[in-house]
Amino acid sequence: MKLGKTFYPILGVLLVCLPTMMLGQGNYGNASSPQRDPSAQNSMKSGSNDQMSGSTAESDKKFMRDAAEGGLAEVELGKLATEKGSSEEVKKFGQRMMNDHSKANDELKQLASSKGVDLPSQLSTKDRMLKEHLSKLSGPNFDRSYMENMVKDHKKDVADFNRESSSGKDSDVKQFASKTLPTLKDHLKEAEGISHVKTASSRPSS
Repeated sequence: MKLGKTFYPILGVLLVCLPTMMLGQGNYGNASSPQRDPSAQNSMKSGSNDQMSGSTAESDKKFMRDAAEGGLAEVELGKLATEKGSSEEVKKFGQRMMNDHSKANDELKQLASSKGVDLPSQLSTKDRMLKEHLSKLSGPNFDRSYMENMVKDHKKDVADFNRESSSGKDSDVKQFASKTLPTLKDHLKEAEGISHVKTASSRPSS
C-alpha cells in the first residue's frame, strides 16, 4: 500500500504533539479533582468540635446567672452583718458568708467566662430592697431578720445546687455545683442553729 506524500509530514506533527496533548489531559484531570488539604480538614473538624464543646444549655446558663446573683447578695449582706450584727455569732456568720461566697463567686466567674456566659455584677432589685430593709434595723432585730433570711436563701441555694449537680447538662457546671453544695449545706445548718437561738431569745418570757 502506498502512502500519499502528505502523510509523513502529518504523521510527524502528530508524533510531536501527542505527548503534549496527553500531558495536558493529565493535568486537567488533576485539576478537576484536586486533593483535599489535610490541614484544612483538620481545622474544620477542630472548629466543629470547639463549637460543640462551647455550647451550654440554657438551663445551665440560668443556673450560673442565678448562682452569681445569689452569691453577690450573700457577700453584700454578710458585710452588713459584720457591721450591724449585735452578737458575735451573727458577725462571724456574716464574715463566713463574705469569705466563702467570694471564693465561690470567683470560681463561677472563671467558669462562666470559659462558657461565654455573662453574669450579673449588681444586686437584683429584690436583694437591694432586702439590704435597704436590713440597713434600717439594729440590735437583736437585725440579728433575727438577717438570720431568718439566711435560712430562707440557703434553703433555695441548696435545692438549686442539688438539682444542677444531678441533672445539669454541662459537666463543668455540674462539677461546680457538686463541689459547692456541701459548703451551702453547712451554711444552712449553721444559719438554722443561730436563727433558732435568736428567735427563741426574742420571745417574751412568761
